[in-house]
Amino acid sequence: MTGQGAYRLSDSVRKKIEAEIVKYPTARAAAKSGLRYAQAEHGWVSDGVIRAVAEILGLQPIEVFEVATFYDMFYTRPVGRHQIRVCTNVSCMLRGSTQVMQQLRQELAVESGQTTEDQRFTLSEAECLGACGGAPMMMIDNDYHENLNLETLDKVLEKYE
Repeated sequence: MTGQGAYRLSDSVRKKIEAEIVKYPTARAAAKSGLRYAQAEHGWVSDGVIRAVAEILGLQPIEVFEVATFYDMFYTRPVGRHQIRVCTNVSCMLRGSTQVMQQLRQELAVESGQTTEDQRFTLSEAECLGACGGAPMMMIDNDYHENLNLETLDKVLEKYE
C-alpha cells in the first residue's frame, strides 16, 4: 500500500458498513461489502479508502487491502467514468470475446487495464461475469450487454457519453 492520505467516508456509507457488520460472524467477513459501498462513493479503492473501511470494521488496513486486491471488482487505482469489463472465460471466448476485446482496444486506443485519454472508459478483462447464455458479453458499470458482435459495440458505447 502506498501512502495516499486519509479519506473520510460519508455518514451514509459509514452507516451501511456498520449495518453489514451485524450480518456476519466476524467483522472481516463484511470487508467486501464495505469496500463495495466505499468504492461506489469514492470511485475507486485508494489507500485512504482502505484505511477508512478498516477503521469502521476494526481491522488492520492490510486485512482490507487483501480483500480489495483479491476481487477484480475493486479498482485500486483511479478509473474512468465508466468501467468496461469484458468476459474472457470459455463460453465468451468461444463466441467471440477475443474479437470484442480486440475491437475495443482499437476503438478506445487502450490496452486492458488502461483508461482512455478523456477519462471516459477503463477497459479490463473479467474471468467470468456469470452470463454464459448470452456470450459474448461485457459489463459497463453495472449494466450487462450480452450477445455482442462487432456491429453492436459502437451502439453500446454511445449510451455512455
